[in-house]
Amino acid sequence: MLGVTDTEPPDDETPDGLLGWCLVANVARETLHGEGRLELQHGTKHFRAGTLLWLPRVRWDPGHCRWPAVGRHRGNSRRYVRMIVRAEDLENFRVKGVYSEALVRGLNGYDHDPAAPRTLRNPWTRECAQSWADSWKVRREPVFIEGHPYARLRISVPNPPPQEIQLDGETLHLAHYGTKGARYSRTAPPVERVPEL
Repeated sequence: MLGVTDTEPPDDETPDGLLGWCLVANVARETLHGEGRLELQHGTKHFRAGTLLWLPRVRWDPGHCRWPAVGRHRGNSRRYVRMIVRAEDLENFRVKGVYSEALVRGLNGYDHDPAAPRTLRNPWTRECAQSWADSWKVRREPVFIEGHPYARLRISVPNPPPQEIQLDGETLHLAHYGTKGARYSRTAPPVERVPEL
């Protein structure tokens, strides 16, 4: 694909045409949406599954585990668009080189200076971007709690998830574990009765 590289240049060498480094990820194959997060979709509303998204370094937090992202829109794959995406809808975090002025324009957003079209504002260092990519590769599962006013809490559990967790002095039981996280319930699982012979 034009504008990206997967090759790793030697540490003392900068590739020709490199405008900067960026944290990137792909849109997950399956994403959860809707009430109770029970609706399974392929990709997101704005991006197809597998779409490469560029994650600019930002000075503000758009919301817990949400990032601005630049990628090619589902409806018009020729232009870059900037949207806020959920981190849980992303996978395969890594670092890539930026070579395209159009991509620089998208990454800079409102801070873009037409007089300096090849200059990234608030750029990533390669080491910082790699550190973020590595931290998102550690597999943790988001937690959903049935009957909680906020179905998805800002907590996670190890993979595989434990059968029970303690939250605010309450014991919660694993009700379902799937591709998009662990679902816990206040109700204990039914006890299987073994028929007597």
